[in-house]
Amino acid sequence: MSTAVAAVTSRTHGWSAVWGVLLILFGLLAVALPLASSFGVVLVVGWMLVFSSAAQILHAFQSKGVGHIAWKVLVGVLYLGVGIYFLNNPMLGVAALTLAVGFFFLTEGVMDIAAYFKERKVSGSGWILLDGMVTLILGLMLWQHWPASSIWAIGTLVGISMVMTGVTRLMISVAVRRLAG
Repeated sequence: MSTAVAAVTSRTHGWSAVWGVLLILFGLLAVALPLASSFGVVLVVGWMLVFSSAAQILHAFQSKGVGHIAWKVLVGVLYLGVGIYFLNNPMLGVAALTLAVGFFFLTEGVMDIAAYFKERKVSGSGWILLDGMVTLILGLMLWQHWPASSIWAIGTLVGISMVMTGVTRLMISVAVRRLAG
């Protein structure tokens, strides 16, 4: 390995490891404080929707045809309305987002189970079935206990995702460090 590549690898895997540790710590904090984390997620989503609405509306005026322009303006206005709603009513935003995630999990679970039956003869397809069943059960749990599940769901799920991403990043950094050494 050239010295330039080794130097770049050494610097980047160090920062990647630091980022991984921070993700793990913040993920654990999100799991420990799920309601506060849920509020944070809703506020981030609210601001993303507000900024996306501006981009959508600006893009609408670069489109051709009244139908395209009208549709993009309508979508932009919808994004703006939902974004402002989330920012002004974060608890209701948490409940709405939890309901949407529950619906997404139900849909994804059903689709994964259907994919398993289509691919069941393929080696390893049992993992698709397991993923579909777990996702379907999570979706049913969110829906069955909604709106009470709003208190823990979004923050806990985001926290677990952050921990898993942090661990993955950390392990990749360790592997790169071993290869570089």
